[in-house]
Amino acid sequence: MKNILSCLLYILVFCFSCQDNNQKRLAENKKEMARKELLFSTIEKGWVFYDTPINETAETSIKTWTELRMFLEELAKKPKKTLGAFQQKASVLSKTVMNLNNNIPLEFDKPQIKSRIAVVITKVRMMDLYIHLDKIPAEKVVQLISEINRELATLQREMDKTVEKNKIPLEEGETELKQMLDSTRAIPTTGPNNVITIE
Repeated sequence: MKNILSCLLYILVFCFSCQDNNQKRLAENKKEMARKELLFSTIEKGWVFYDTPINETAETSIKTWTELRMFLEELAKKPKKTLGAFQQKASVLSKTVMNLNNNIPLEFDKPQIKSRIAVVITKVRMMDLYIHLDKIPAEKVVQLISEINRELATLQREMDKTVEKNKIPLEEGETELKQMLDSTRAIPTTGPNNVITIE
C-alpha cells in the first residue's frame, strides 16, 4: 500500500512539474515571438534605401554601368513578410555590391571613385553580417542602412565631380607638360659604370 501511495504521489508531482515546464516554455515562446515581431517591425521601418540616382551624372552612368544599375535595382526591391526575407535580401545585396568593382567605366576608374565603392561594399557587407547574427542588433542594421544611403550619395557626388573636372579644357601645352613629368616615358641614359639611369 505504501508503494502504491508513493507511486501516486510521484506521478502527481511529475504531472505538476510537467505543467510548470510547459507554462514556462509557453511564456518563453511568447517572449521570443514578441522580440522577433519588434525586431521585424524595426528593420522593416528602417529598410529605406535611396535607390534612384541623385544627379544627372549618376542617371546617365547607370545606362552604361550595368553593375551600378543592378545594385540600385536590388535596393529598390523591399522584402516583405518575414525576417528571413530581409536576411535573404541582405545576402543578395552583398553579392550584387561586390560586382561594382567590375567593369567600372573608364571615366570613373579613378582612386577616389574606387575608394567610395570600397566604402559602400564594406557597409553593405557589414549589414549582411549583422542581420545574420543569432541576436540581431536591429538598431545597428538600421544605422548601417542610413550609412549606406549616405555613402551612395557621396559616390554619386564624386562621380559628378569627376565628370565636371573632365569638362574643364586643358590649357595650351598642358598635355606636353604631363608627358614630360611622366617618369615612364623618360629617356634612359647611361651613367658611370655603364648603369642605365632615368632622368
